Amino acid sequence: RISYPVLVRPSYVLGGQRMKIVINDEELERQVLSIFKHMPDNKVLIDQFLERAREAEIDAICDGEDVLIMGIMEHVEPAGIHSGDSSAVLPPYSLSQEVIDTMIAYTKKLALALNIKGLINIQFAISSAKKGKEEKVYVIEANPRASRTTPFIAKAYKVPYLNVATKVMLGTHKLKDFDLAHNMEGYAIKVPVFSFNK
Repeated sequence: RISYPVLVRPSYVLGGQRMKIVINDEELERQVLSIFKHMPDNKVLIDQFLERAREAEIDAICDGEDVLIMGIMEHVEPAGIHSGDSSAVLPPYSLSQEVIDTMIAYTKKLALALNIKGLINIQFAISSAKKGKEEKVYVIEANPRASRTTPFIAKAYKVPYLNVATKVMLGTHKLKDFDLAHNMEGYAIKVPVFSFNK
């Protein structure tokens, strides 16, 4: 039902292990057999691969009633680079307001529907606009936890978001109990550091 290219990966895996983009039936069969050979009890996911898509993510805090968007980061590399290996810019540098509004709306709906009391990180893929078609926002994944970008956003905006989230998780405070205004000029950029000693 979906056209090539497709992304084929094991269902339960960390860091993109055994993930591959395939472009035809022969490659698909080879990749599925390889996954089952190395991970026989796993399930295989086959997703449509969005060519030339961009990636962005939102970190938020939800108290069950309100959702606070801590920050929106746009990745420099195209979608598909693992978020731990990518560079990202806070706030977004090229996303349209319509895309940003859609991401915020999705974040609020998901956080409330999942009954989050604390932190949530949601990663998005934004398809490139084609002739006569607008950009489309896809949810890659929603993680009900602190992400690696949470302390980065807190430091950039000089707001103690982790303290706020902890009090929300403990149930002692609601988001409305805090004044969380921030004023950051310019951009903050997250760049990965690779250890070549390991």
